[in-house]
Formats: sequence, C-alpha cells, structure tokens
Amino acid sequence: MLWDILSVAMEFEFVILLFGLFGVAVLYSSVGHGGASGYLAVLSISSYGLMESLWLKQHSWILNLVVAGIAFFYYQRSGFHNFKITMPFIIASIPMAFIGGYISIDDFYYDILLSIVLFWASWKLLSKTKVNENHNDLTFKKAIPWGGGIGFFSGVIGVGGGIFLSPILLLKGWATPKAAAATSALFIWVNSLSGLIGANVSGELMIDWDVLVYFISVVLMGGLIGSFYGVKIANEKTIKKLLVVVLIFAGLKRLIQIIV
Repeated sequence: MLWDILSVAMEFEFVILLFGLFGVAVLYSSVGHGGASGYLAVLSISSYGLMESLWLKQHSWILNLVVAGIAFFYYQRSGFHNFKITMPFIIASIPMAFIGGYISIDDFYYDILLSIVLFWASWKLLSKTKVNENHNDLTFKKAIPWGGGIGFFSGVIGVGGGIFLSPILLLKGWATPKAAAATSALFIWVNSLSGLIGANVSGELMIDWDVLVYFISVVLMGGLIGSFYGVKIANEKTIKKLLVVVLIFAGLKRLIQIIV
C-alpha cells in the first residue's frame, strides 16, 4: 500500500516537473535562450535535485541544444542574426567553457555574486529606455574578454551563457533585443555542445536517455511556441521585458539555493 502511494506521488511529481520544463522552454526561447538556468532551477526542487551536479549540468546542456537550436532557426530565418556580432564571442568562449567545466568554486559566494550580477543587469535594462544598435563599434578586441569570461562562468555552472551575453549586448548597444536573441541562441548552442564534448572526452558523460526523452519532448514543444512568439508576435520592447523576467528568474533561483 505504501509503495503504491509513493509510486503515485513520484508520477505526479514527474508530470509537474515536465510542465515546469515546458514553461521554462517557452519563456527562455522567446528571448533566444536555451533555458539551462531555468531547467536547473526546476530540477533542483524535484527529486532530481539529489543527482550529481555533473548529471544536472549535462542534461541541461542537452535541453539547451534542443531549445536554443530552435530559437536560432527562427531568429536567423527571419533575418535577425548577424555573424559579425556572434563570432568573436563564440571564438573566445569555446575554450574557456571547456576549462570552466573542470572548475568548482564555493557555491555560497558564487550564488551571491551571480544573483547580484543578474539583478543589476535587470535593473540596468529596465532603466535603459532606448536601445541604440551600434554593432560597428564591436571589435574582436572588445568582444574576446567578454566572450571568454562568459564561456568560463557558463562552464562552471552548466549553462549556455545567454543570461550573461544578452544584457551585455543590449547595454553596450551592440545589438537590438531580437539581434541579441539570435546571437545568444547560437552562442548558447555552441557552448552547450562544447560542455558535452568536454564531459565525453573526460569520461564523465552520464546521460539517462530513459528520462531525457520525456524532457526533450516537452522542451521541444515549448521551444517551438516560445520562438514563434518571440520572432513573429513580440516587438523589440516586449523582448527586452521578457529578458528582464528571465534574468530575475535566474537570479531568484540562485538566492533560493542560498536560503535553502
């Protein structure tokens, strides 16, 4: 009897988890993100939160590949992607993301610092009423430190880096919200793949395909819906507001981890 009750409870939790992953995919893909920080937040409050950090990071990276890939397809096909903006960041981030995947730092201090950064970026984006695109001001020399730094910290925490790159592109005036979404989508996809390759090379790849197939199914649907909304329906101002919501959500996730 007790086993039956536990089995039903676990099935109910799994269904709620799938809805959570779906919602994250819709929200994040609308701004060109893969959603890794959101997936980690949802998984951490479920029984999967007891899994090793490598397990959580790697499964989030795979979901990133699905959702960020869809988002990039939609934004690129609609003409919002500019390789001149994207390539410097990608070139700098790949090796640093690989290195970051092997680094661990004190979670408490890291969560505090990351939360402050995300909330600061949210506040700056809200206070910046107009985005002036000036991608001609972007050079390899300016992009490489940002790309490398983002890649490194993305590798450490297991995200694709969009939560860092998007606000930087907007605050620096290097891209409009939709152009930033397109760049972030490709950036996230490449970083997530780099993290998975690094895990495979090190012999630490731990993918549970029995569970992952369900995760992929729901984020695939969420990614299609969110990307379509971001590209076809939402305007630039709405995309910026949605990005602020994503940053706040990611920041709150880190604070909750500190409290709990």
